[in-house]
Amino acid sequence: MVNHNNEHQRVGRRGFTLIELLVAVAIIAILAALLLPVLSGARARTHAISCLNNVRQLSLACQLYTDDFRDWLPYNLGQADIARAVGRNRYYNWSTPVMSWELDSDNTNTTLVTRGGIGPYTSRNARIYQCPGDKVVSEVQRQNGWNERVRSISMNAMVGNAGEYTRDGSNVNNPGYVQYFKLSQIAHPSQIFVFIDEHPDSINDGYFLNRHHAQKWTDLPASFHNAGSALTFADGHGELHQWKSASTRPPSRPYAANLPFAIPAEEQDDFEWLMNRTSTEE
Repeated sequence: MVNHNNEHQRVGRRGFTLIELLVAVAIIAILAALLLPVLSGARARTHAISCLNNVRQLSLACQLYTDDFRDWLPYNLGQADIARAVGRNRYYNWSTPVMSWELDSDNTNTTLVTRGGIGPYTSRNARIYQCPGDKVVSEVQRQNGWNERVRSISMNAMVGNAGEYTRDGSNVNNPGYVQYFKLSQIAHPSQIFVFIDEHPDSINDGYFLNRHHAQKWTDLPASFHNAGSALTFADGHGELHQWKSASTRPPSRPYAANLPFAIPAEEQDDFEWLMNRTSTEE
């Protein structure tokens, strides 16, 4: 007599066949391929929003600084001026670290980034000086265990006291254009940017400089966020701006930008857009 119950038990314990396993693996691979771009896009949007929030907080700190210093904007010095000030143990620039691809301590010093300048108005929060999408380090830095540098954001060179670059109330790098020493000097604050996230191969000091009419990138905006940068303006508003030209978006890695470089004639829209929001003619 056939025991049908035992037969059913043997059938019930039957494992997956090889074909069924391959089908299951294929389905999982397809789902992963569909979901990974969505997850990657969501992470990129989160980074962009966080970066925009960071530059907004820096702009707020800048405005609080002007409230306490009779409308004067913070110092915005170049590399040599910063070095001289630090040599005298003076930390009054808006942010002190000078970035590089070497093992200089400025690259990782979270105390130094908030020392002086607008630091007291940021609750000494070093994270807001950095774009969360910027994890770019050099090979020598990576070999020494680094996975990020301390600052990704710079300040418009035409905003604040530019130290040695200032002559007779103007900036020697952009003669004929207004250097904004006080917030009230900015006639159209919604049209002049103050902070911008900068390309990792361009950033050194926090002095973001390009020259009007040069048709040449000296410092380059970052393109971490859907080929764009986060900026804030003198009225406090922020925006994410997408760059159009390939030359504005070299890879985010060491020695990728090859600055300064002339802008191709057909790719000058990004440069003109930014320079129109850098300063106005005197």
